[in-house]
Amino acid sequence: MKKTFEKLTLAHSRNKAQRFLKSALSKKATRPILLRLNQLTPIADYFLIVSGRSARHVTAIADGIISDARTDDTKTYSVEGLNQGNWVLLDFGDVVVHIFQDSTREFYDLEGLWRDAIKEELPPEILEEIEAAKDSFTDDDDLLEF
Repeated sequence: MKKTFEKLTLAHSRNKAQRFLKSALSKKATRPILLRLNQLTPIADYFLIVSGRSARHVTAIADGIISDARTDDTKTYSVEGLNQGNWVLLDFGDVVVHIFQDSTREFYDLEGLWRDAIKEELPPEILEEIEAAKDSFTDDDDLLEF
């Protein structure tokens, strides 16, 4: 049986990153940013960076994205930090997802490190979801099961 390989395009990578962002937002991820790196480095086309409020929340966001990737057999090349929950890195080849607790995100400052990367504009439906999520947080959210 001959295997066929799909040539990945930047649009394909962007769609994958946006799908993972939607998955992260469904788990109440905060402060999302999508950086296009394809012209700066060969390591990935996109970095998706989001935050969670606790180790458990970070882990839940990561689990949700991993589960989403499995629905269409998206290959996961590496998962790092899942047991600690401070910074989880999910490597999908063309898209790398970073899920941080806020203090860890500020310390490592990936946005500053990759400041030359293009910040991707997000589609209106994702922007609406981000805005709606901002309004839905309460102090009791940390008590919720993820």
